[in-house]
Amino acid sequence: MTKIVLLGTGTPNADPERSGPAVAIVVNDTPYLVDCGPGIVRRAAAAFESGVAGLKVENLKRLFVTHLHSDHTAGYSDLILTPWVLGRDEPLEVYGPEGIGEMTEHILAAYEQDIRVRLDGLEPINDSGYRVNTHDIKPGIIYQDTNVTVEALAVKHGSWPEAYGFIFTTPDRKIVISGDAVPSESIVEKCDGCDVLIHEVYSAVNFEKRSPVWKQYHSSSHTSTFELAELASRAKPALLILYHQLYWGATDEELLSEIREGYNGEVVSGKDLDVF
Repeated sequence: MTKIVLLGTGTPNADPERSGPAVAIVVNDTPYLVDCGPGIVRRAAAAFESGVAGLKVENLKRLFVTHLHSDHTAGYSDLILTPWVLGRDEPLEVYGPEGIGEMTEHILAAYEQDIRVRLDGLEPINDSGYRVNTHDIKPGIIYQDTNVTVEALAVKHGSWPEAYGFIFTTPDRKIVISGDAVPSESIVEKCDGCDVLIHEVYSAVNFEKRSPVWKQYHSSSHTSTFELAELASRAKPALLILYHQLYWGATDEELLSEIREGYNGEVVSGKDLDVF
């Protein structure tokens, strides 16, 4: 059985109700994480306490990174270290764009004293759970086990040379996650009637209130409600979930209303700890 848990639906904006971007695909109580925004480990702990057995913190062992923006990776050190302190005894396996290995090396170097004191001091701890195996990815199938096949698809996100969405195919669901992206034909092609499309979005109405420089940035980096409505009408997911929402003063209902102007499928605006 597959569950989708939204661990974080936020953006760089410091909204106390929304942790940084992070999604868990939980298959047969095995978690697969997409992105690691700030708050990821505590959100996983909250989901576990709410009944999602697979999100016990020491079970967090596989991570897929869409791109290296700070709001999608600021929880990386927490994900490396905290599950280890709480009992994870296997290396963290991480799949992401070029640069993920260098980022990992710098994080481990930054926490060298913490790691040394835990290993050499009085704390009873294993010598494997803080380690990380990184894997640079390209478009195509990047991971496969008995629960899931994960495929990376290239998307366009501003000036980043590499940004990815992911397709998770499990025994009972096909799930497409956009990551941060402008409208991408690859998402339409890969969804093609998928069970769930999880897609970032910004309010097209309130976009008009932004300054010219921010309009240029957002239009070249993200997807508006009107654009997403057109994309989803062609992709035809059974369920469209909005995340990484840029509201700029809009409510969830107003955001959904903008989507529904051009899309008549089932759509929800995701919140942290929603389970689907």
